Amino acid sequence: MGNSHAYRDLKICSKDCLCLFVCPTGASDNETGQIDFEKCIGCGACAKACPARAITMIPNTLPRQQLKNDEVIKEIFDIVNNKIEQNQILKGLLDESKDNRVLKTLMHSNKVMIEDLLREAGYMLPQSKNTHDFLKDISQNGDKAAQDLANKLLDKIVVNE
Repeated sequence: MGNSHAYRDLKICSKDCLCLFVCPTGASDNETGQIDFEKCIGCGACAKACPARAITMIPNTLPRQQLKNDEVIKEIFDIVNNKIEQNQILKGLLDESKDNRVLKTLMHSNKVMIEDLLREAGYMLPQSKNTHDFLKDISQNGDKAAQDLANKLLDKIVVNE
């Protein structure tokens, strides 16, 4: 196996299936539509052949997340709060009697950006210390159901300090 493996984004896959013909191991030919990680040798032939660019080569080992200083995290959260405020404004503009596709697209785009920004700040990554500390706080200060869930998650997380 190489240093990477192929991943297919089913949302953008055009079902042209050229990957089936170029994969030397048959890793892209399975019932789930995803590429079989066990069979993939990381050659990248499927990614090069895919006309929809739905296949990406992903490193087998990811580098540790870079630490962000407090100033950078503050700026990220300022942008997140701005995106949340934008979504609240857009939600107020939605009109039952009109076609709201543009507003809904903008709201979805903001949601994706918020998730990406929080991930970049070190949150929403199960192995991050920030997420671990957040779950620990919930396990100590949340309501009973939240505490139970947080404790179950904490048992399964390996933290990258």
